[in-house]
Amino acid sequence: MDTPEEETPDMAFLGNITVPSALVTKKFGDALRRAVAGDGGDEVVVRLDWRESMPHPDERVEYEFWTNSNEAAFVRAFRGHAQLLEKRGYALFTPHYITWFCPDDFRASAQCKAQCINRGRYCAPDPEGDLDAGYTGRDVVLENLRQLCVHRVANARNRSWVWWDYVADYHLRCSMKENKYTRRCAEDVAGSLGLPMEKIDKCMGDPDADADNDVLKTEQIVQVGHGTRGDVTILPTLVINVLCQLCLQFQENSVAAL
Repeated sequence: MDTPEEETPDMAFLGNITVPSALVTKKFGDALRRAVAGDGGDEVVVRLDWRESMPHPDERVEYEFWTNSNEAAFVRAFRGHAQLLEKRGYALFTPHYITWFCPDDFRASAQCKAQCINRGRYCAPDPEGDLDAGYTGRDVVLENLRQLCVHRVANARNRSWVWWDYVADYHLRCSMKENKYTRRCAEDVAGSLGLPMEKIDKCMGDPDADADNDVLKTEQIVQVGHGTRGDVTILPTLVINVLCQLCLQFQENSVAAL
């Protein structure tokens, strides 16, 4: 702590601070005073949790990226940095995709059939807002699922960063405007990156089955908020436990050799 150049009346407490010390808010301090002064004779225990402030010397940041298969602006901008961090072992990345579900009473409706797979369990809004023309929400859900499986297959081959190439290339080569937002185009992109389409298809499962899809079921679970994190509702979203984790993964004064 720097020595104050000019003392003021509100600095009188500085002389009472010794090392080690812990600073708390006044509200919490008053609560401690009341607890200690109580007549119940109960022991007051204060536990300090340093886990979020201590560096983790594994030098790896873990983060999640929530996106959608028909939006790739952030992917194109961050792709090079993300791949470099992951190839060097400085980051562990997991992609996620938001999905919705159709209420039970409407699963047989034309709207749900056009926007969902697995009998209304996993849905996406119609990308063009017109159920009678162009691509449907079902098409979007299928490609979202395919991109999740691309990451799983690539990760199993120790090439998880290939996901960024697939998503960027698919958006470039398989656009809706050119009527190429199709499985055939996805197959061409996956093949150009050395990804086996049969394993991707196996991961995707049967979209017409009246059953849960393990991959998308997991997505629905993790998109719901927990602890201090709220639900994921805006795309794109980058989730890191706390922002300072980016620095805490490295020893003080160290520099990542990028």
